[in-house]
Amino acid sequence: MMLRRLKEDVEKNLAPKQETIIEVELTNAQKRLYRAILERNFAYLARGAGHGNVPNLLNTMMELRKCCNHPYLINGAEEQIVAELRDSLPSPAPPDLALQALVRSAGKLVLLDKLLPRLRAGGHKVLVQGKNGIKNLGILEDYLIQKRYPYERIDGRVRGNLRQAAIDRFSRPDSDRFVFLLCTRAGGLGINLTAADTCIIFDSDWNPQNDLQVKTSPGWGRDWGWDPQNDLQVGFGTPRTTCR
Repeated sequence: MMLRRLKEDVEKNLAPKQETIIEVELTNAQKRLYRAILERNFAYLARGAGHGNVPNLLNTMMELRKCCNHPYLINGAEEQIVAELRDSLPSPAPPDLALQALVRSAGKLVLLDKLLPRLRAGGHKVLVQGKNGIKNLGILEDYLIQKRYPYERIDGRVRGNLRQAAIDRFSRPDSDRFVFLLCTRAGGLGINLTAADTCIIFDSDWNPQNDLQVKTSPGWGRDWGWDPQNDLQVGFGTPRTTCR
């Protein structure tokens, strides 16, 4: 017999946790790529991709997952999307063309682009988690840089002493850091972020037990510690009517 005891069962003074699951519509660019991957339309997928850079469809489900998160994860998609947006806008091209293409091409990022300004205006500090750490968080990092949002990032490439330094910078009372990017798999050594009061799971894990760990414990088990004086808001973004 194994007994499982959650922090909310032991500590009755914990502030409430709010969980919101948001179904996100795919953008037109994502829908075209999604169909091309399903139909194995290499002629379409090769547009924008250099020689030898055509997407590998040996694992179709993984390519569909990438498409649902952001089409830039598909080889050659970024060049094609930027070119199509440039052709659709009057010349000269706006200085933020790259940012517009980055946001407009993914439904999750469209939603995030609407949420973050409101959260920042409300004085919140946000933790954004994803499973595919390096590539997925890299796209989010590009977005935060272009939007000039102060942030910290931890993924599997960040060593222990640098991790703690990033956590300390984010958690200081006078810190200006607004967003903390965290790879779900990078939390195995123990991460304690008591400053954040809002979590957005940008890329949920296909193993339900990993996300169940996030949802069932206000302290977030091995990955995340949370200040019991703050309300915890947890958001899960999932594309509608897709392989997810």
